[in-house]
Amino acid sequence: MVTKEIDPQKPAAQTTRQKAKQKPAAKGQASKATRPTRSVRAKAKVKAGRYSKAEIQAIFERFKAANPSPVGELEHTDPYTLVVAVALSAQATDVSVNKATRELFRLADTPQKMVALGQDRVSDLIKTIGLFRTKANNVIALSQMLIDEFGGEVPRDRDQLMRLPGVGQKTANVVMNTAFGESTIAVDTHIFRLANRLGLAPGKTPNSVEEALHKVIPDEFKRDSHHWLILHGRYVCKARAPDCSHCIIADLCKYPDKTSEVAFPIAAE
Repeated sequence: MVTKEIDPQKPAAQTTRQKAKQKPAAKGQASKATRPTRSVRAKAKVKAGRYSKAEIQAIFERFKAANPSPVGELEHTDPYTLVVAVALSAQATDVSVNKATRELFRLADTPQKMVALGQDRVSDLIKTIGLFRTKANNVIALSQMLIDEFGGEVPRDRDQLMRLPGVGQKTANVVMNTAFGESTIAVDTHIFRLANRLGLAPGKTPNSVEEALHKVIPDEFKRDSHHWLILHGRYVCKARAPDCSHCIIADLCKYPDKTSEVAFPIAAE
């Protein structure tokens, strides 16, 4: 820590805030000016509680032991149906997407069939999903681009994938990972929350979190880490409140506001 040297012969000027800190507080009560808020205390604790390489290794070893071969929950049969399903899943649940795509993919499971089906029919089949008109337009447009530029095949290159209408970095990462076995990490709302809540890979944007995760996750776990973190965020470390009593990494987690005692305490040495 760098400290500023003060000349004892020259008293420093006091700001209004500094003067406020000198006001005596009531007995047994901290001064409001000096008492940190709950969010500040939490941020300070998470920032101070960095994970060692051994702790991160242990975290992902437990995820692997609990679920050796994780898979995504979006139903698909090939790279094409996967890219369509992921594009439809933006601001929608996997459950709602699966209900809509079962009939959609029965009728059109190739770009050629999808274009032939038409935008109006696609809209009608996915109308239970949010933003269905815009998504139907994107599905038809990306299908046509696949036909025109890629011979009807889904490209294996992320930059090429991101040229497709309705396909952003997250969708491209999911396709690269799930369809082609690449060690990409798709940062959705669950992973973004988890990375920041735990202090595992904090960042202000999904891209910064993705970059941070790539730096801390050991190579042997990268390909499956995307699925483990999504499932953990969806079913255990939930948005409203984490279910710490059923968390397999509770004793390793450095989130300062756990909802219960750790589930797997470390044995005393």
